[in-house]
Amino acid sequence: MAKRTKLNNLLIIALVIVAVILVVITVGLFLPQPKEVLQGQAETSDYRVSSKVPSRVKELRVHTGDKVKAGDTLVIMDSPEVRAKMMQAEAAEAAAKAIEQKAQNGARQQEIQGAFELWQKAKAGLEVCEKTYSRVSRLYDEGVIPAQKRDEAEAQLKAMQATEKAAKSQYEMACEGARREDKAAAAAQVARARGAVTEVQGYINETVLLATADGTVTEIFPKEGELVGTGAPIMNIAKDNDIRFIFMVREDYLPGMTLDTEVNCYVPALDRDLKVRITSMNVMGSYATWKATKALDQYDLKTFEVTGRAVNDADLKGILAGMTVVIK
Repeated sequence: MAKRTKLNNLLIIALVIVAVILVVITVGLFLPQPKEVLQGQAETSDYRVSSKVPSRVKELRVHTGDKVKAGDTLVIMDSPEVRAKMMQAEAAEAAAKAIEQKAQNGARQQEIQGAFELWQKAKAGLEVCEKTYSRVSRLYDEGVIPAQKRDEAEAQLKAMQATEKAAKSQYEMACEGARREDKAAAAAQVARARGAVTEVQGYINETVLLATADGTVTEIFPKEGELVGTGAPIMNIAKDNDIRFIFMVREDYLPGMTLDTEVNCYVPALDRDLKVRITSMNVMGSYATWKATKALDQYDLKTFEVTGRAVNDADLKGILAGMTVVIK
């Protein structure tokens, strides 16, 4: 009898539990389901400041969190090797200019005078040879001297004529100066040396790094005195005037969202509402599928990256990268 009573009690308890479960399920089905929050975050475009030449950080002019304007000096680098290259380039340019000047000026006055004197000496010798040949020819015609003497005098005359022509050519060449080709080559060497100086000057200019746009310094990587390689980032700057809002939206929440439509958003950190215009919608990869429903004989729901920008720039005041933004 007691055993039967115990079984009845257990059965009653089980029935009560089942009834409670059914009631909970029924109430849950009829209660309104909470809507999923469409949450995103604010992001900014940024750029990295880097050095074009291997150098050492000499001075950091800004700190993390500082506001900078385009053209502000951010970092001063030090590169002794570049300065040495500049000295070499300037010396090469000076040497090339001297060679060009020499080519343009031609021979020195002393060289021209020396060539002229040699020409005059050759002319005097030619006159003597001409007179000697004339006398020897008359004596040969009169039969006083043999033909051998006349031939020797003629050979000396021809040799002196050639000497006089050569001396005259040397004098004219000294007066004329360098050839046009030599002058052009000298000018080209100067241009080449000047280009090397300009190149090194460009590297020197790169040792003073400037801000290319307004923004906020978010990260500084090296410390003063550290060596930095070519292209290594030195600091990161976020553009304050280029803030966009990124939302990951499942496609069943996309109805009503199209390009250029405006949505009302809320920024919890500032307790402020703002209007956002949708500027782009891009599907994400298959790894970003948020809800798989194939087990219920339906379909998978993809996730889209929805990007928007504030309708009014004044609403961006105080918004920082990483702040949460909720679509209302």
